[in-house]
Amino acid sequence: MVDDRQDGDGGLAPEAFDAAPVTIAVIRGPEQRLAYTNHAFRATFGERPLGEPVRHAFRDLVQRGYFDLLDRVLAGGEPVTLTEAPVSLFFPDTGYEQRFFSFSLTRVPGNEPAVLSVGVDVTGLVEAARRDGGPDEEQRRLLRRFQSLIRVSAEIVWVTNPAGEPVEPSPGWERVTGQDWEGFRGKGWQQALHPEDREDAARSWERALALARPWRYVYRLQMAAGGYRHFRVNAAPVYENGVVVEWVGTCTDIEQQWRRERRRRLLDRAAAATAERTGLREMLGALADVLVPALADGCGVHLLPDFVDRPDGAPLLTERVATAARPGLPRQPPFGREWYPADSGFTRTVQRGRPLHHTFPPGEPPADMLPEGTTQWLAASVANSVVVMPVTVDGTVAAVVTAAVCGEREPLGRDDVDLMRQMFDHAHDALSSAIEYHRTQRVALALQHSLLAEPPGVPGLEIVARYRASPATAEVGGDWYDSFVLPDGAAVLAIGDATGHDLAATVAMSQLRNILRSLIVDRQESPGHILRRLNIAMETLIPDGSATCALARVAEDGTGGPRLDYAVAGHPPPVLVGADGTARLLEDAANPLLGLGLLFDEPYHSAQAALPPGCTLLLYTDGLVEQPGEHLDKGLERLCEQAGRFARRPLAAFCDGLLTHLPTAGIDDLAMIALRVPPA
Repeated sequence: MVDDRQDGDGGLAPEAFDAAPVTIAVIRGPEQRLAYTNHAFRATFGERPLGEPVRHAFRDLVQRGYFDLLDRVLAGGEPVTLTEAPVSLFFPDTGYEQRFFSFSLTRVPGNEPAVLSVGVDVTGLVEAARRDGGPDEEQRRLLRRFQSLIRVSAEIVWVTNPAGEPVEPSPGWERVTGQDWEGFRGKGWQQALHPEDREDAARSWERALALARPWRYVYRLQMAAGGYRHFRVNAAPVYENGVVVEWVGTCTDIEQQWRRERRRRLLDRAAAATAERTGLREMLGALADVLVPALADGCGVHLLPDFVDRPDGAPLLTERVATAARPGLPRQPPFGREWYPADSGFTRTVQRGRPLHHTFPPGEPPADMLPEGTTQWLAASVANSVVVMPVTVDGTVAAVVTAAVCGEREPLGRDDVDLMRQMFDHAHDALSSAIEYHRTQRVALALQHSLLAEPPGVPGLEIVARYRASPATAEVGGDWYDSFVLPDGAAVLAIGDATGHDLAATVAMSQLRNILRSLIVDRQESPGHILRRLNIAMETLIPDGSATCALARVAEDGTGGPRLDYAVAGHPPPVLVGADGTARLLEDAANPLLGLGLLFDEPYHSAQAALPPGCTLLLYTDGLVEQPGEHLDKGLERLCEQAGRFARRPLAAFCDGLLTHLPTAGIDDLAMIALRVPPA
């Protein structure tokens, strides 16, 4: 504190003013430090810290322009007198209030320049004059009615200057958000908005200011008690003589209305999504896209194909059929199979048939509730909450939906869980039909598998096959594979695709496979010669059909190592993957499509390749590599890259990794058969 109660400046003795009935203050120096206040001043304005700049001592003063008058008096020396000047600040006896003062500012000479401020409270005189004025009283009555109406219709009322910065405290704002006047003033009010809303709200507000048009907006405000709620903002400019002098605005809590509208909107979208689709996978995928990002940041949907027939205590099998993630977050692969122990939290949730809702510190999901891949995704995406919701259709849990919220977004709440349940309840009939359709597809798939032989056991070699029916149809298709061992010990691998996706294609597929077996066993010929004879046979037995095929024969090369003889007829080329992860296409034995009768007299070529220790030979159908609108070379390049990535995995995991990580179009059947030579 600075002691200025001494006669050190031109004879000025401030203590002489202690008993004066008017408010007196002394402001010293270019920093405008408050040096002295008398008793009347302190009784009116409260104790203000001496020695501090007057702007800081009176930081609650709304009319900041008065401080500029001090600069003018100190610099120019001319006194300033104001009559009935409004002063809005915190008064000790009444709190925030506007009063009226007549005061003068006079420069006092001395070693350090100072300003003597003398003021008189004339609020009573101003109010009396207004009461006697008649028309002014009518205006005040209308103003009070307007203010009362605003307070009834809105929780928050605020006033800004033409530049959009608050000019007086808003008790409603402070009560709702907990943000005081210092935090509220300037552009500080934007810090009370949800981080995702600040930029857009500020941009919209600036546009309204520039155009001088009413501002209507909805943003989320942080509550003093925690969390966010939606508020509708209405603001309008106030004109005097055609010039905007201030803005008046209100904020109204519309959280419940916003939730009702969101519920109706999401339920309508869910109904439309299920009405436009018939396939179960597509329907569940569309529902996941409705959930994200409106309700959650990430979502996965699993089917439970064996839940009803699962023995007690047996692991639970799930098929992931759909995933969704908001922009900026990684997306889990849409397909995959996962097993859960019988005592896992996931399995118990399915058995209870009730949603499991869990909130946790961001990025720290529980380890035993979800599969490892999902748990890793939750941690990497900084998730803060997750819901695991069983979906019951016709009295049986048929699917499980997992939804998560990440980052600073408010965790999922009870209302969100209830809305998720309603979305799937409203889609019950459509899901019931889709599930019945899916069961038909599974029966068809079982029929397809019954026509495909299990790979044989071959000493010194490992063979694994995979087949996936098209999710777009419940009918069996024309993709097939085969493998067997010849009397001389050679292993034969074959894969093909008969044209069509119906029962006729399956019949053609079965005929082709049986004819090819007969031709291979009949004579010890090269794969090219065998495919040529198969083409001739098709001209007679399947005259209207066409097909592709890749045929491989693996036998000892006479030096103790295996050798590959192969030929391809209109089919994607085999892939040979080295133990070190290098992968290449075997393209030296390409031949015409099967079923082209005009070309049956043309020779079919074969090629050979060494099979080094630890290598993997992969035969596959086009469903693994083709994408609509994309050149086949792109899909083949992607296949080689992924095959090299999984080269060191066990052969079964190698095949499953390709099925999971390659972006298949899902509109065609898919088959593959792989052979691995043991490492040296």
